[in-house]
Amino acid sequence: MSRQKVIVNDIMQKGYVYYRTEPAGKNFHPDFRPQLTPMQMLEMGVFGGKYMTDCRKEFPPSWFRKAKLCHERHDPELNYFGVNASQPLDVWREKGWIYPDDPRGWFQWYCRYYMGRRCPDDERQVKRWKAMKRHVAQVRKHCRRRDVSCRPRQRQALLDWAYDSRKI
Repeated sequence: MSRQKVIVNDIMQKGYVYYRTEPAGKNFHPDFRPQLTPMQMLEMGVFGGKYMTDCRKEFPPSWFRKAKLCHERHDPELNYFGVNASQPLDVWREKGWIYPDDPRGWFQWYCRYYMGRRCPDDERQVKRWKAMKRHVAQVRKHCRRRDVSCRPRQRQALLDWAYDSRKI
């Protein structure tokens, strides 16, 4: 695949440039095996619908055809489990979870990674994704299999990290 230049101009980034060097959805880090694509996540309802409302030009239009989005505010009812499982962006910044090239956080990194961008933050983000497995273990320990009414906040958090918590 040839390098594809992407120029980002949205509310949080003006003139940010990166390159897609891998085919979309391919050649992931061997330890990174997300169960959901960004499009599936957006269709199911993640991050209260507010996450991707101003950056559609950067990603395929198909991602947004059935996406549950809210331009005005974060609306937990748009989440698959109907609950708020997110912390405000300010908390993410305080904890040092935000990589400067991805000011929206992990999901922005994942969307760009999925589309073929590779960057110095990949290793850290894969480790963060893998750390969510502790929540998978808690759901398995405390819930009957596929009982989506059990631990909805934890299940939504897993969904926000591309784990299909409906199947746990």
